Amino acid sequence: MFRRTNTGNMPRNCGHTDGASKHNFIRQSIWRLNKNLSSKCALFSVSDGCLLKLKKYSGSVHKVMNFSEKIRQQSSVLFVPLVIGVMLVMSVSVSVSKSPSWALTEENLLFLEAWRTIDRAYVDKSFNGQSWFRYREDALRNEPMNTREQTYMAIRKMLATLDDPFTRFLEPEKFKSLRSGTQGALTGVGLSIGYPTHFDGSAAGLVVISAAPGGPANRAGVLAGDLILAIDDSSTETMGIYDAAERLQGPDGSLVELTIRSGPKIKHIALTRERVSLNPVKSRLCKLPGSGNDSPRIGYIKLTSFNQNASGAVKEAISSLRSNSVNAFVLDLRDNSGGLFPEGIEIAKIWLDKGVIVYICDNRGVRDIYDTDGSSAIAASEPLAVLVNKGTASASEILAGALKDNKRAVLFGEPTYGKGKIQSVFQLSDGSGLAVTVARYETPAHTDIDKVGVIPDHPLPTSFPNDVEGFCSCLQDPATACYVNRTQLFAR
Repeated sequence: MFRRTNTGNMPRNCGHTDGASKHNFIRQSIWRLNKNLSSKCALFSVSDGCLLKLKKYSGSVHKVMNFSEKIRQQSSVLFVPLVIGVMLVMSVSVSVSKSPSWALTEENLLFLEAWRTIDRAYVDKSFNGQSWFRYREDALRNEPMNTREQTYMAIRKMLATLDDPFTRFLEPEKFKSLRSGTQGALTGVGLSIGYPTHFDGSAAGLVVISAAPGGPANRAGVLAGDLILAIDDSSTETMGIYDAAERLQGPDGSLVELTIRSGPKIKHIALTRERVSLNPVKSRLCKLPGSGNDSPRIGYIKLTSFNQNASGAVKEAISSLRSNSVNAFVLDLRDNSGGLFPEGIEIAKIWLDKGVIVYICDNRGVRDIYDTDGSSAIAASEPLAVLVNKGTASASEILAGALKDNKRAVLFGEPTYGKGKIQSVFQLSDGSGLAVTVARYETPAHTDIDKVGVIPDHPLPTSFPNDVEGFCSCLQDPATACYVNRTQLFAR
């Protein structure tokens, strides 16, 4: 039996009194409950229909209570199931209100599928400082979704509120192309592109991360940091990087015209598409001034991409240079826009005897740790310098950050591109898809490099060359403007 312990607030005639007084008290309690339920319904966003049902239920209880005057029972016994019953009705009504109270169309359901994907997978659970549930309700009420194209537009508009250029919607054909990897089978102009960062000084257009050595764009003088303003007269101001990549690719021998801003100059460049062969590693032995066999020898390795052969090619270059008795290494990651994440990890293991390589973090904190015990290290002892610039991105930044934070290498150059996010691809029921930022990188020192980049230890002379042949001359001849002596190159 229920016993109220706070007797001070109990009505004076709550005990053994006549039935009219007893049930007047209960009717007043029901009236207060009905009033409270109305306010609670507003608090929990219960639909108007549910609220009317609650009021109708409360009115029915009034009738039951009037009838119950004929039955002599303890009011405390009756009050408990009444309260429980009302609470149950409110609970059911609130749970029903979690779904929209109107009928959902097929287009609405596709939008909700995209919304749920972001809700579950997106790394930032503040959703760029907005109420994600309220956005869903507002969009379903206000956004037109009568056709598939309107639904796609509503999804794109939703993703735009996240202010994350790497979280994007992919129409069925683009999603299929991305999943199958057919984009890489086409010829192009040898450009890696991305979105501008604050280093580029502009939010318009797309930025060149790197131009493949010897490719059409490289031969035409396109440089890392240049802005692509238009592709074949189509402005890139609102163009996504995957749309731009498709426009840059095409049949071998076909033409594409780019409008480029390089510094203050605007250039119009016509390029002929071709198959660009990417050999990820070039190396050279640099002999510095000295006497006889004691003259310093530096092994220079330029790594241009992280393809499936990159780690093997780096090992071969190290072995070849060691056969010439090198004393130190320089690893050039300038204009390396990244590639395969596992290859970046494997190359870090070549240089590190132990330590963390990278942390993978999500909204709950550190999710995965990639580290090494030194079993794969083949060059963990010689002095090492790493060259970086704003074309150093993604997997290159992971490698540079690992070597810097583990104090394995000295970094020279300028801040890197600053792509510290990881994307996963999700398919929607109609064949379209979403690329969603699901995690982010942190360097071994727990530095979030996104939109900031890896900061080098020292700058390089502005005239320092970006090619294998020119590198050695800057170490050998003190008279050159790009000269860096050996002590400077490996000093912290």
